[in-house]
Amino acid sequence: MIHRRVSKPVYVGPVKVGGDAPITVQSMTKTDTRDVKATVAQIKGLEEVGCEIIRAAVPDMEAAQALGEIKRQIGIPLIADIHFHYQLALEALRQGVDCLRLNPGNLRSREQVETVVREAKERQVPIRIGVNFGSLPPVGKIGQTRGLHRLDDAVNTLPKWGRAEAEAGAYTIVDHMVDTALWEIAILEDLDFDLIKLSLKAFDVPTTVEAYRRIGKMVPYPLHLGITEAGTARAGSIRSAVGLGLLLYEGIGDTIRVSLSDDSREEVSAGFDILKSLNLRQKGVTLIACPSCGRADVDVIKLANQVDALVKKLGKQVKVAVMGCEVNGPGEAKDADVGIAGGNGRAIIFRKGKKVRVVEESQMLTALMEEIEAL
Repeated sequence: MIHRRVSKPVYVGPVKVGGDAPITVQSMTKTDTRDVKATVAQIKGLEEVGCEIIRAAVPDMEAAQALGEIKRQIGIPLIADIHFHYQLALEALRQGVDCLRLNPGNLRSREQVETVVREAKERQVPIRIGVNFGSLPPVGKIGQTRGLHRLDDAVNTLPKWGRAEAEAGAYTIVDHMVDTALWEIAILEDLDFDLIKLSLKAFDVPTTVEAYRRIGKMVPYPLHLGITEAGTARAGSIRSAVGLGLLLYEGIGDTIRVSLSDDSREEVSAGFDILKSLNLRQKGVTLIACPSCGRADVDVIKLANQVDALVKKLGKQVKVAVMGCEVNGPGEAKDADVGIAGGNGRAIIFRKGKKVRVVEESQMLTALMEEIEAL
């Protein structure tokens, strides 16, 4: 069994993240946020496939001012993704967003951070600190923001384990990611703000996994998992499944986003597939399909893809099996709620491994969908 890391929950709108809440699946819009109609249409499409939290980029004030209307037209919590300009964070809060994605270290002054945090605290809006491999501050910056100006002084502000590794000449990128996260958390905690979520993302899977493992032992906050710039639908889904799967199996992670260079709906589908593979969520249909072989008398690949396309539209929690032959199909998929095993010109429909119908090959797809609907 997977034993979840215990984290302090926060609420992103009505959605609980962390604690004993189910691991949520989220995505990010790929539209111009200033285009309210296009952005709302994309979010509604994501809602249809189960997306539970959505994030939108806020590059300028026009985009920030569009957030209120976007939020009014959607049904899931909205996160504003902010970089550098604290005025955009303040406007996003005024527009009623449910969470900020913000790096306190990217803001220009302590006063700006205090202003944003004060407004977020008053509205009980959480802040996700998003540490990314590609945009880490120089090591010296961590010390300079505390009035220090030499790298040696900056290293002396790090946790004990960080100092020891630095002194040994083995200060790694993982160390730097973790220390950046701790530094930015300290900024918020110093302002008596603890509505914090945290992410430490890299493209490299081992780097990401190790960073989350370390930080998960050091702070109580919920963790947002992701592999940044993971790639296209196929490669990115594999990379994300490996990285997120390792962490989730170890009980690390409270919400996930699969970052793909593809339709955002594919991100959501991949996210739920990862969770279903670990028995962490059972939302929607789980498809079991054999890879086909020389024993198959039907086109298993075609049938499996036809079934997959049809069952994606169903909101039922059901296991469906598509097997290529009668030899071991029902046995190998005996835990499926309903399934089909092809034969020579015919097919067996089975439930929980027991035969219930025999149908002609031409009726396979229709008969299987009838059985699914009958459930």
